[in-house]
Amino acid sequence: MTIVNLENVSKDFGSGRTRRRVLNDVSFSVEKGEMFAIVGESGSGKTTVARLMLRLHSITQGRITVAGIDVARANRSERARLTRTIQFVFQDPYSSMNGRLRIGRVLAEGIERVKPRSEVPAEIARLLDLVGVPAKYSELFPHELSGGQRQRVAIARALAVNPEVLIADEPVSALDVSMRGQVLNLLSDLRTELGLTCIFISHDLGVVRQLCDRLIVMERGVVVEAGDPESVLTSPQHPYTARLTASIPRMPV
Repeated sequence: MTIVNLENVSKDFGSGRTRRRVLNDVSFSVEKGEMFAIVGESGSGKTTVARLMLRLHSITQGRITVAGIDVARANRSERARLTRTIQFVFQDPYSSMNGRLRIGRVLAEGIERVKPRSEVPAEIARLLDLVGVPAKYSELFPHELSGGQRQRVAIARALAVNPEVLIADEPVSALDVSMRGQVLNLLSDLRTELGLTCIFISHDLGVVRQLCDRLIVMERGVVVEAGDPESVLTSPQHPYTARLTASIPRMPV
């Protein structure tokens, strides 16, 4: 069943002579329970696509639906439902958190949207356990955690409203190598355990090949290739995809 659908979506920024098109006629769909990747270098438009899904930018042309809700035309109740349906994990968890709030309070802000206050403490503990962070860390501030722990908390915060769709924007690019594998495994486990649909935004084709079911490749706001990672990365049909594939590190033989 399709849970996210984009039809001929375009996005312009600016107006008049400064108007510039950053997305052009982008179409794709994501199936429920799928791990779907949007791949491209910086400036390819992949993060803009995510922001359109989340209503952080307006759509210039085309249509986006999430769980049957027309994102651009959603009424007040549909917008509230959309917020609970689709959540976002930022590349840099530290800058996306209020550093003056303890971790427990960071999580409580989301939990209180969907649960009574009496259930908040237990839910904080459950979410931290779900992402592999000790419950006692709820009393700490973000700066007291490691980068990997902060990203785990960011994932827990996104899960606080029980979303159906999780968008992860370069979620491991700010982490060291040892932490990357742990966070990627966590996302994979959560997808299975919670039945999540995950949209994974990345420039790292090696990670996408390991983690995702399908992908699109974007260059300068246009989808240039789509398919399953193994086929696309083994036999790329577009020169841009071939250049990205050539940049994947390979073990010496």
